[in-house]
Amino acid sequence: MFLLAFFALIIERIFGYPDWLFRRIGHPVTWIGGLISRLDTNWNREEDDFARRKRKGILTLLILLGTVTVVALTLEYGFLFLPFGPILLAFVAASLPAQKSLEQHVAAVATALRYGGLEAGRKAVSMIVGRDPEKLDEAAVCRAAIESLAENFSDGVVAPAFWMGIGGLAGGAAYKAANTADSMIGHRSPRHEAFGWAAARFDDMINLPASRLSALLFVIAAFFVPGASPKGAINAVFLDARHHRSPNAGWPEAAMAGALGIALAGPRSYGGQMIEARFMGEGGRTELSYEDIGRALKLARIADGLLIGLFGILAWIIWQI
Repeated sequence: MFLLAFFALIIERIFGYPDWLFRRIGHPVTWIGGLISRLDTNWNREEDDFARRKRKGILTLLILLGTVTVVALTLEYGFLFLPFGPILLAFVAASLPAQKSLEQHVAAVATALRYGGLEAGRKAVSMIVGRDPEKLDEAAVCRAAIESLAENFSDGVVAPAFWMGIGGLAGGAAYKAANTADSMIGHRSPRHEAFGWAAARFDDMINLPASRLSALLFVIAAFFVPGASPKGAINAVFLDARHHRSPNAGWPEAAMAGALGIALAGPRSYGGQMIEARFMGEGGRTELSYEDIGRALKLARIADGLLIGLFGILAWIIWQI
């Protein structure tokens, strides 16, 4: 299983998910999103009371996970009987982590700020975060991009690879389904507070191992980035991670902030509503520039390399047993 995750990470790191393939068949996340959207439309009815909508949300999550797991297991065992089946399986599995696309989207924010100014930076960062871009100054645009990098490294790279290592293609696909459900219906909004309760709680649970591992990878990566501080990353994790609104996002964000000596998170505006939040890396530098995004990307690249190396070692150990 870890061998599959190891090769999937390498393939995705090199090739990403080709645009021509997306235009032709879409992406597993879009297929999963289509099923979630249909279930949400058909079952999440305003006339139902809170308890009934909550039960339907639990059933929705179970149907989603069951469907995705059965399809993934069918593919996984089907490939065993095909010529070059393990290689084909690795390429399919490579659709689950998102190293290359994450780096491209975050790097685009730095490029936009550098060559297009604040308005271009706001437009670029609006593609990866949900906060109100028109209220962001340059430092806030940079913070948003770096926070997105740290959080999505955990739930978009480490977590699918981790669960793939534990449960093969089915484990990685089931994680991706649950994480997509959380992003679509796991909100504390009038429509989804009850219906999305199960998706949100389940996502919190399954992201716990990856968030801690991501923080550790950032700490170790800080040894290899000039000017970064492993000690600062450790201190920030212990002091600030638990104060984040998410039980998991605070770990990689705090580690990233402490390693680079900057402050992340803090108050921000969503949909015209100001959200009060504590800074990760409390006391760190708040005036950021596109250069800080570049430093964050370097830290993430090294952490990604460490992750791939870790999975390679685990695969080798298991092979020897």
